[in-house]
Parts: sequence; C-alpha cells; structure tokens
Amino acid sequence: MPPIHGFPPIARADATRLVLGSMPGNASLAARQYYAHPRNSFWRLVEATLGVAADLDYDARCAGLVARGVALWDVLAQCRREGSLDSAIDESSLVANDFAAFLRAHRRIGAIYFNGAKAEHSYRKHVLPGLPRALVAIATRRLPSSSPANASYSFERKLACWRLLRDGM
Repeated sequence: MPPIHGFPPIARADATRLVLGSMPGNASLAARQYYAHPRNSFWRLVEATLGVAADLDYDARCAGLVARGVALWDVLAQCRREGSLDSAIDESSLVANDFAAFLRAHRRIGAIYFNGAKAEHSYRKHVLPGLPRALVAIATRRLPSSSPANASYSFERKLACWRLLRDGM
C-alpha cells in the first residue's frame, strides 16, 4: 500500500494553541479538508467552544479558528494505513511532521491539545525525543477524539473536555 500524506498546518504566526490530530481520514483526504467526515464532531466542538459556526464553508471555518489563536495540524506527515482508523496505521511507516521548525515559527504557542490517544502517543514517541528542551516544556493535554469511531463518548461528554480549548489547561 502506498503512503498517505497529511496536510500543511492551518496557523498564523500569533497562534497560542495547537490542536493535533494523527493523520486525516479518507473522507478528509478526498476533500482536502481537515475533519471532513460528516460524523466527525471536530467542527461542532469548535463551534461550541470557540464560536466558529460549523455550517460556514471550510475556508471561513479555518479563518475563524486562526482568528481565535488556534492552529491545526497533524502529528504525522505520512504513514501507511488501510482505511481511516488510527488503529490501522502501520507503525513502521510513520514519519512525523517537523515540529521543531513549526514551534520555532509559532513561538506564542503555550498549549498543545491532542485530538485523541493516537495523536498523543505518536507525538510523545516520534516528536518529543527530538525537540529542544524549551519546546518539550510546552503544556500538553489529550482530549477525547472527535472521530465517529470514538462512540463511547457522547458529544456532550466530548464537549465537557474540549472546553479546555477555550478556557485553557
């Protein structure tokens, strides 16, 4: 199976928070949009926490996100995966994004939020060991995955956790 490649970050230089997924799913890859699957609750969570309307077109949602100081990216630049599930990612194929360069260019980021366990695990295993000490010190927090595969969490339960994006760690 050929490798799949993620998207560039959505960010402004003045971002204060960074939300990281693992790798876009098939619906997102096909649409060339972060969180494009209609049952993924990411944009509904952003609306409920930051006030960016989920029914805006994609470019407007992204603009609203960055206007509120939030950057969006994925831990992985590429990997091999059958289907869309994080559990299907071939661990031997992971290539992480260049976070040292990204975080140096976005010096105001003081908090990193992981959209699910796979994003957190991949960051800790494949990114943290290579970061300079000052960048390792950035506060991190795992949030429940917005994926429809995370059916054990209701939207309300996810939202209770995702409010940290608005309120801070």
